[in-house]
Amino acid sequence: MQQGRDFQIARAEQSGSTRALAKADPGANPFKIVIDPKVRLDLKRALFDLIDYHDEALAEHFAEGKLALDSYKEYVELFARSLKETMESREGVSYLLRSVGFEVPPEEINLDPELRWKHGPAPFGVSLL
Repeated sequence: MQQGRDFQIARAEQSGSTRALAKADPGANPFKIVIDPKVRLDLKRALFDLIDYHDEALAEHFAEGKLALDSYKEYVELFARSLKETMESREGVSYLLRSVGFEVPPEEINLDPELRWKHGPAPFGVSLL
């Protein structure tokens, strides 16, 4: 029996899309901006839930004999591929947006956002890391 899986997070309080993404850090330089700690915490929880989902799904497929694995290396590679495919999809990004309180129609999700560095590229090039 196939069990449907849905990433939607249901919350008792939906704050809508008027929530501020960033706020001033009162203990720092008055011009410094930090991401809202609640947004960061909600995003981390959503990512942990997503990781658990992918782990459980791979383990279930392996246990049912549907997936062949020869090593832990291969498991990690498949796990990374699964997460990458989810995060490159409108559904994956939509799940993360909902987890922090934003309801965005899938067709409005930008799957290739541009990095807009203020003072030239970051020290590590065009990547965020």
